Amino acid sequence: MKVIGERKRAVTAVAAAGALLALAACTPGPGAPSPSASASAPAAQSTAQPSTTAPPSPSAEPGTSATVGALVEGFPKKLLPVMPGAQVESSSFDKNGAPATVALVGKITSPAAGVVAYYSKKLESQGFKAVPGGTVGSVASKDFLRGDNETVNLAVVEAAGVSTFTIGANVAAESVK
Repeated sequence: MKVIGERKRAVTAVAAAGALLALAACTPGPGAPSPSASASAPAAQSTAQPSTTAPPSPSAEPGTSATVGALVEGFPKKLLPVMPGAQVESSSFDKNGAPATVALVGKITSPAAGVVAYYSKKLESQGFKAVPGGTVGSVASKDFLRGDNETVNLAVVEAAGVSTFTIGANVAAESVK
């Protein structure tokens, strides 16, 4: 029963990281008017140049970061490498927490099984062990454990020849140095 409790904790943490990434991905892109700008001035009168970098969150702590379209500064590429040929959609990294959390969302023109095989090999070479099971509903999903408290979850959705994957890890701080 201990593994099930750890898995629930890991799934909850990964889901939270995914929700944060999804929220970050929902912010308007460059050139998109903000809701407050649209309500206060007609679009034709707006001459302000859009910012390509969002201002830091007032609640963000040093060592916590997230970005869209790239790897955040300090992202632990050895722990979670970007699959060759993949496009980074978003990433996040919080090295202040215990455990540290890392998340990556990417897209690649590869079958879901290829994405799972790539990350399984990379994680197992770092001492992670795959947990039995390989899907959640119709989504390819794989969980990995290392020791008693380090977890990684990989989920892959394939559509029209493109696989979108989310990989999240909760690991000891020394694992992300």
